[in-house]
Amino acid sequence: MSDEDLRELLAQLHTRLEGAKSLDAESRKLLATVARDIDTTLARTGATGTAPQRLEALAVRFETDHPAIAEVLREIVDTLGRAGV
Repeated sequence: MSDEDLRELLAQLHTRLEGAKSLDAESRKLLATVARDIDTTLARTGATGTAPQRLEALAVRFETDHPAIAEVLREIVDTLGRAGV
């Protein structure tokens, strides 16, 4: 997948986050950190090896209450893995 595909998944994540009314402040903060990590990776200013692990941990955490967010997070993890991140 291309950087553009990853950007699209990131946009989907942002859209789903905006619609998640019951997301707590800590979860939003963690997701914002991961989003910054992904943006940094895409900008090639310094790849981060922790973004995929953080994303997977968040996906597990959100699986029950926010399955749509968990799905997008896992898609991003897969895309980052295919990109070698």
